[in-house]
Amino acid sequence: MRAPHEDDIDAIAHLANNEAIATMVSRMPHPYTTDDAAAFVERTKEGAIGNCVYAITKAENGEFIGCCGIENIPDDESVVEIGYWLGAPYWGKGYTTEAAQVLIDMVFRTRNEVDYIDARCRVVNERSRRVLHKCGFQFQGPGMVQSLAIGGSVAVEWYRLERRNWMSLKSWGGQK
Repeated sequence: MRAPHEDDIDAIAHLANNEAIATMVSRMPHPYTTDDAAAFVERTKEGAIGNCVYAITKAENGEFIGCCGIENIPDDESVVEIGYWLGAPYWGKGYTTEAAQVLIDMVFRTRNEVDYIDARCRVVNERSRRVLHKCGFQFQGPGMVQSLAIGGSVAVEWYRLERRNWMSLKSWGGQK
């Protein structure tokens, strides 16, 4: 994982211009253009999108394959929210789970004030739900969020990972 940069713009536009992706995340337009990708990269540089946004890349060649990030919750420094998307050609290969685990570990190891990481996924997004389960998140309840691509509200499930549960999961796996 690394910061998204200008060299990623074409790949971002190509992968993100997919209705199956755009309708599963709340703030992605569809269609998604090169101008949208360039604006996204610029906003990440300025820090205008959350606190940390990372390009998910293939380890062997640095190829851009998706994004993940953490966003602060206003007025509550003990909670952050994780989000991610991955290009369709890379689905089902463990990349999203690996990226989410790295990001979760980074947050809990470097931000002592954070006690909880929240996540939301569309109720119809079985792949995202599976990632959250593999990372130790626990279901909290249903909800609704606005979807830019759909142009209205969509049903979501809210999940939470508590620091103490993350610590237990790390110790069970032989990691500290």
